[in-house]
Amino acid sequence: MRGVSEQIEIRTDPAAPPADSAVVRDALGVGVAVGLSGFAFGVTSAGSGLGLLQTCALSLLVFTGASQFALVGALAAGGNPFTAAAGAFFLGVRNAFYGLRLSGLLGLPRAVRPLAAQWVIDETSAVALAQPDRRTARLGFTVTGVTLYVLWNLTTLIGALGASALGDTDAWGLDAAGPAVFLALLAPMLSGAVERAVAGLGVLLVLLAQPVLPAGVPVLVAALAAPVVLTVRGRMARGTEPGERR
Repeated sequence: MRGVSEQIEIRTDPAAPPADSAVVRDALGVGVAVGLSGFAFGVTSAGSGLGLLQTCALSLLVFTGASQFALVGALAAGGNPFTAAAGAFFLGVRNAFYGLRLSGLLGLPRAVRPLAAQWVIDETSAVALAQPDRRTARLGFTVTGVTLYVLWNLTTLIGALGASALGDTDAWGLDAAGPAVFLALLAPMLSGAVERAVAGLGVLLVLLAQPVLPAGVPVLVAALAAPVVLTVRGRMARGTEPGERR
C-alpha cells in the first residue's frame, strides 16, 4: 500500500511535469487555431496584387503572420515595397529575442538549430516557455511548429486560390484576422506597467502617424515606443534613488 500511496502522491503533485498528452493537446489547440488564419492571409495577399507563388513563398519562407500581414497590407494601401518590407522586418525582429530565450531552454543540437529557427514565432515560443522542463518544452515546441507550419501554408494556398471566388476581399474584413490573432496572443503578456505603457504609446503613435505618413511607415514609428518608455522609466528610477538631490 505504501508504494501505491507514493505513486498517487507523485501523480497528484501539482509541481509534477504535465503528461505528454496534455502538452500535445495544448500545442495542437494553438497550432490549429492559428494555422487556420492562414486562409485570411492567402486571400488578403492575393487581393493586394501578389501572385500565387509570391503568396505561398511568403508563408513558406517568412512564416510569421504579423509580418506577412503588415507587408501585404502596406502594399495593398499603395505603400513603397521597401517601406513595406522594412515594417515587416521590424515586426519580425522580436523572433530573434524569442530565439535567444529558446536556445537555452530547448538545448537543441547545432545541426537542428537552423531548421528549428524557422519555427521560432509567437505561438511556438508561448507553448514552449509555458512548460516546466526541457523535455516537455521540446515536445510543445515541435508539435506546435509542425502543426502550425503545415496548416498555415495549406490554408494560405487555399485562400490564395479562392480569393477570386470571394469577390471584394475588403468587404469580408479578412485582413483583420491576422492582427486580431496577434493581439490575442500579445494581450496576456501585458501584465506590467511598462508593457502596457509601451503598447499604449505604440497604438497612439500609429494613430497619429497613419493620416500623414505613407503606408508601412506608421509601424516603424510605433517601434519608438519601447525606447521612449524605457528611457522615461530609467530617469524616474534614478530620480527616486535615496540621497538624490531634487
